[in-house]
Amino acid sequence: MKILPVNRKTTKVTALSLLAGGALALYLALTPGASTQAGSVVEMYQDPNCGCCTDWAEHLREAGFEVRQHKTRDMRSVKIEHGVAPELASCHTALIEGYVIEGHVPAADIKRLLDERPDVVGLTVPGMPHGSPGMETGRYDDYAVLTWRHEDRTPAVFSEYTHD
Repeated sequence: MKILPVNRKTTKVTALSLLAGGALALYLALTPGASTQAGSVVEMYQDPNCGCCTDWAEHLREAGFEVRQHKTRDMRSVKIEHGVAPELASCHTALIEGYVIEGHVPAADIKRLLDERPDVVGLTVPGMPHGSPGMETGRYDDYAVLTWRHEDRTPAVFSEYTHD
């Protein structure tokens, strides 16, 4: 490491470098869609005996997310606490940047959610459709990724996956 003598020029360059780095960090923190999602932390709650949940977590890791898996036998309480109605439920529940992610939601949809920041509770893939991330069984079901709001809990289609 080369040590430069301290003088006005090196002090100005160092100060400008620190300012530029701080400005970039502030820009990324405050600009919607400007943040890099790689490294975003997903807090995932799952039954200790569920293998498809672990496969979904691996799908997210491959997409650049950090996943912290929490094993619990009381998934019902987790879902109730986070506003997941029974008709929206799947096997695991995850939290990321203020959103709830229920079930086998593709990583691309989570990235889109974080980019667009809609006023919704989160995303869900109700049930456990074959062919969704973590449910690669060789069979493929058509399925939709849904959003919902706290006020009315009426689901709306966020994206659809069809297989011919």
